[in-house]
Amino acid sequence: MTDPNRAIDSSSATKETVEDSTASTFRDTTALAKEAETSSLNLASITDGQNERGIPAVKFVEDIGALSESFSPPASAEILIGAFTDLFTKYKAYETNLSQKRLNFLQKIPEIEKSLAIVTTLKKKQDENETITTQYQLADVVYAKAEIECKGVVHLWLGANVMLEYTYDEAIELLKSKEEIAKRQFDEVNADLAFTRDQIITSEVNISRIYNWDLRRKRAAKTAS
Repeated sequence: MTDPNRAIDSSSATKETVEDSTASTFRDTTALAKEAETSSLNLASITDGQNERGIPAVKFVEDIGALSESFSPPASAEILIGAFTDLFTKYKAYETNLSQKRLNFLQKIPEIEKSLAIVTTLKKKQDENETITTQYQLADVVYAKAEIECKGVVHLWLGANVMLEYTYDEAIELLKSKEEIAKRQFDEVNADLAFTRDQIITSEVNISRIYNWDLRRKRAAKTAS
């Protein structure tokens, strides 16, 4: 049979433990907030320059203890992990944005190349005094045959529901310029994406090493006591 007094004592002990844990958590949160306000740690402290487009390069932390002591007051593991986690979150946002840009270029560049090939063909046929026989779409599965006279003028979509008339030479010059710019920007996006993913990996490694460093410190302090 259960002793009622013993049950009450157990309940009281559990309540006290929960209250102590809550108070300890509150004190830890308050202390971290105060440390964050007074710490000299900033973005420049955990980054090392930037790439050509301004994306910061995260530092790889060789000596975590030395890094912690380089701040005034010395940074705790929680503050260091928080700083690298914030940076990691920014890199993930960069990665998402760059991945979307890359997909846009993968669609945009073939469209420019296709348009350039069409205008180049039209100019060639004009120079040879020939017409072009092609098919155009009337409905989803209905096409009609048409003969096109190459009169030296085309209309190009510029975006935002804007279409302008160009001569063949003007259109070819414009499309070549757009193709060159798009391919250069595509290469830059690919480089930035690779660079950002390297920073994500380095940030994750730093966070893991700081956590393990703090764990070893706490175990050593517990053993010593």
